[in-house]
Amino acid sequence: MLNIVLIEPEIPPNTGNIIRLCANTGFALHLVEPLGFELDDSRLKRAGLDYREWQQLRVHADWAHCRQALGDGCCYAFTTRGRRHHAAPNYRAGDCLVFGPETRGLSDRVLGQLPPEQWLRIPMQPGSRSMNLANAVAVASYEAWRQLAFAGAAVP
Repeated sequence: MLNIVLIEPEIPPNTGNIIRLCANTGFALHLVEPLGFELDDSRLKRAGLDYREWQQLRVHADWAHCRQALGDGCCYAFTTRGRRHHAAPNYRAGDCLVFGPETRGLSDRVLGQLPPEQWLRIPMQPGSRSMNLANAVAVASYEAWRQLAFAGAAVP
């Protein structure tokens, strides 16, 4: 399946919502420290409900360790600096969707490790600054999963 990477997430309810999203899509979630909260934070638990035990969650000390653990999948960085939109790539199982902290996005250090054609943006109206992290992860995840024919989803 796919991997979602949150680098230095700051807001517990966003991460909790993403835990729930990953539990429902079957995607693995990778959190890169430092985290802006403790994993037992009540706001994280409330947003993630009881889904944490249904979802693959790994915490990494830094981006380098996370990259090593991810293997050979292509990493796509979601940034307002991207020139390609989120539906442009041909996603494959094992790919990684990488998101930065809520207040500042992905750093130049992280973006510099990925070619600009792997920097993606979600279309927004002119003058819009950014989307909520959990919403951005949902938009990107469902487009990637759609391209993979919703592999693993329940059949109606």
